[in-house]
Amino acid sequence: MKTPHALIVEDTPELAEIFSMALTAAGYQTEVLDNGQSARQHLATETPDLLLLDIHLPHYNGDRLLEEVRQLPHLAQTLVILATADTRRGEELREVADFVLQKPISFTQLRDLSSRLTSVMPRLHSGPLQS
Repeated sequence: MKTPHALIVEDTPELAEIFSMALTAAGYQTEVLDNGQSARQHLATETPDLLLLDIHLPHYNGDRLLEEVRQLPHLAQTLVILATADTRRGEELREVADFVLQKPISFTQLRDLSSRLTSVMPRLHSGPLQS
């Protein structure tokens, strides 16, 4: 079985590292990009199993990128986790994302996320995670 790949798009290096550690602990190989434009270019040709996406990104907004991701056929099965400090926007996007992390991220949120991802790994893409 191949190791699932997670793309983390987060412009705060410390938070990107924490996300990377949590996803690695859940069995993912991780890659980090720090802006929306780089992520957009990357996602045009790559198909990660999971996308962890900050909403407020430099060079290309995360919610615009999310809309594009959901339109691309090769990304139809990619799990999308949003990270945002904007509670209202997070709630609006909850229907589009598989999981929403509310910033500031707590240890409990990361533990819960890691646990959920570990439990769905054998059946990746069988449906949205309930958050």
